[in-house]
Amino acid sequence: MSLMDGILLTLLNTVACLALPKLLAIMSAKRQNTITSASAATSEVSNSEIPSFS
Repeated sequence: MSLMDGILLTLLNTVACLALPKLLAIMSAKRQNTITSASAATSEVSNSEIPSFS
């Protein structure tokens, strides 16, 4: 493997390691948003009183 091949692979690996976690976080946030909105639409009205423990 030549020096240029090593540099190219290193740059590609750096870009992948920086970009993939961000993409996964974005995809996870979108999935959590859809799950939360779907469960909020089907949930019943809950008691809005806050219990006092004193």
